[in-house]
Amino acid sequence: MPLDPKRLRKWFAAAAIFVIAISLAYYLYGRIHAWRVAERAPGSMGVEIQQSTQGFTLSKSEAGRTIFTVHASKAVQYKEGGRAELHDVSILVYGRRSDRFDQIYGNSFEYDPNSGDIIAHGDVAIDLEGDAQGPVRPDQAAPVELKNPIHLKTSGLTFNQKTGAAATREKIEFRIPQATGSALGATYDAKSNTLTLGSQVQVETLEGATILARHAIITQNPRRAVLEAARIERPASDIDARQLTLYLRDDNSISRMAAAGDLRGLTRGANPARVEAAQGDFALGPKNEIQSGVLFGGVKFQQEGPSPFHGAAGRATLAFGPRNVLTQVKATDGVRFIQDQRATAKQAAQSVELASDVLDLFLAEGRLERAVTGGTARITIRPQAPAATQGDTVITAGRFDMSFDADSRLRAVHGEPDAKIVGATPGQPDKVSTSQTLDVAFNPSDGGIASVVQQGNVRYNDAQRSATANQAHYTPGDETLVLTGSPRWMEAGGATTARVLKLNRRTGDAFAEGEVKTTYRETRPQPGGALLGGAEPIHVTADSMTARRQTSTATYSGSARLWQGSNIVEAPLIEFDRADRVLKAKGARQAVSTVFVQNDGKSKGTPVTVTASSLTYSDPQRRAVFHGGVLLKSTEGTMSADDADVLLKPRGQSSATQGTSDASQIEEIVARGHVVVQQPSRKAVGNTMTYTAADGKYVLRGGRPSIFDAERGVITGDSLTFYSRSDTVLAGSESATRTVTQTHTGK
Repeated sequence: MPLDPKRLRKWFAAAAIFVIAISLAYYLYGRIHAWRVAERAPGSMGVEIQQSTQGFTLSKSEAGRTIFTVHASKAVQYKEGGRAELHDVSILVYGRRSDRFDQIYGNSFEYDPNSGDIIAHGDVAIDLEGDAQGPVRPDQAAPVELKNPIHLKTSGLTFNQKTGAAATREKIEFRIPQATGSALGATYDAKSNTLTLGSQVQVETLEGATILARHAIITQNPRRAVLEAARIERPASDIDARQLTLYLRDDNSISRMAAAGDLRGLTRGANPARVEAAQGDFALGPKNEIQSGVLFGGVKFQQEGPSPFHGAAGRATLAFGPRNVLTQVKATDGVRFIQDQRATAKQAAQSVELASDVLDLFLAEGRLERAVTGGTARITIRPQAPAATQGDTVITAGRFDMSFDADSRLRAVHGEPDAKIVGATPGQPDKVSTSQTLDVAFNPSDGGIASVVQQGNVRYNDAQRSATANQAHYTPGDETLVLTGSPRWMEAGGATTARVLKLNRRTGDAFAEGEVKTTYRETRPQPGGALLGGAEPIHVTADSMTARRQTSTATYSGSARLWQGSNIVEAPLIEFDRADRVLKAKGARQAVSTVFVQNDGKSKGTPVTVTASSLTYSDPQRRAVFHGGVLLKSTEGTMSADDADVLLKPRGQSSATQGTSDASQIEEIVARGHVVVQQPSRKAVGNTMTYTAADGKYVLRGGRPSIFDAERGVITGDSLTFYSRSDTVLAGSESATRTVTQTHTGK
């Protein structure tokens, strides 16, 4: 998920600057403690006092080394109370190890021996500087070069040598190479080794950060600094905490930083973001670099912008690399991430929510690169429109592995094992698909899901139909599920296999391509039917198939072949309505072809092959309607016509004919237009013809039908009737009918 690591890095960089400033304050505490030791009463320290016209000088030495010296241009001691005033004072502190070169300046100091108070009137300036080479140089020699000095300024400073307490109510200012800062009022308690900055603590860094605190307490044991109401302000980000505690090493570097109470991080700009937690704890290296951290007590985050998101976790563990760069985040305890995706021309507004027990985020070169879930994980895609016709889509897997683009936006998700997608539509059964693995690709433009690929034992079910395959490819844009790798689709007792199967999850339509085969399994026979009235399965093969759920119709094209038992229909295109048991077949270069059975008069069935340009068959009516170039072939001969209707016998009446098995038996044929009947001994033509299979009777009408016999010549009439099982011909006119009987004798 697109957490912005650049903003997080700015927050932690500002925190590192704040750590430096507080360590300086702790260092001041150490120096004040040194001054307290140096300012003890001269009587108890064995100090040497010299007074001359040049002014006043006081110094303290141990083991041949000067600890401190005090210079004043003028000293005035009052008889009453023994108070003394020092003017134009300069103090140099070398320290017991001669490793310091601290300087204190002031115009006026007052000392009261009765109370033990040393009071500075007016401004006091302090310069703090380490002197590592001091022990090896002559006593009181100044450093060759001042390195990183610390400059402080205050006024109204009071120090009591009896209690070891120092305090001021005035403003304290300090300046270091990296920053400047101030506070209002300060106290130092030597007995408890505690330095307190009263209020209005503020630090300005060279990097443009402002560090604020309402109050700060620095202690020696334990070595720590506690800041109340701490805040870090930068041009592009802020950090707030009710309390920030810094734990220090012996060299005053920060080892640990803990934030408690309302920890908040905020970034500004085009995509403002916010992170909140009840508490935070960070470990730092010897150079104040952040090494690791943890946010806990309820972590929340959100970001505005074109693709806003928000989320939460119970705990987040952070790891950092060089230069305080965040490299890894481990979120645990009820992780939730929600990204809102606005509507586009191709996609309605929706939200994508990730819920997981554990989420590991990996960052590289300052950007989010990869994320991995642990434990139970779930992705929910939820339409945001109030009256959305599509419900939630829930994706689950044993583990999700996510990758992100250069802008830290979610690019792809891989899930395994036990991947599962559940799609809900109001008022309809859930659509469920399972597989071994799952891959989700996201659009780089709007963040929406571009495609979902499932592999390995893919199974799809929506309560009304199901499908299996080795691989499934789903595109939410058109809601199409493409199945490959031995796909199989099952619905209402029917099953379809092909090289490729396509299912539209919105409309319910199905498409198949390559070596298509459908099997419709009937539960019981239809005694009133014929061609499709048996209890056997109905099979269809073709190059492709389109099935419309709204009409329960499937269209097969490309060398289509439909059969039940021995009943077969072949055509370039077959449209089959299973619910009404109606089929339509159309030919182009290849004609429609089917085979029926007729009684040969000896209780035996002979096949009749019928071809035409098109066929419409209704099993409840048992009628096959052929159009265009109709041709019927049997052992008795052929019949051609423009159109023909073939009426079949009901299945329940077909058992008397031997050798027909379950084949459809012809009951009647009505042919129209350019009818030609060709038999071995005769040829008959007419405009219409009616054939009844029970008696083998042909009746020709229209356009002066005629029968040509090679031996007897031509017979014409208004109507002609002849029989396939005899030589009898009945010729009729408008006024009378005559019978013509022809007897053939062998020669």
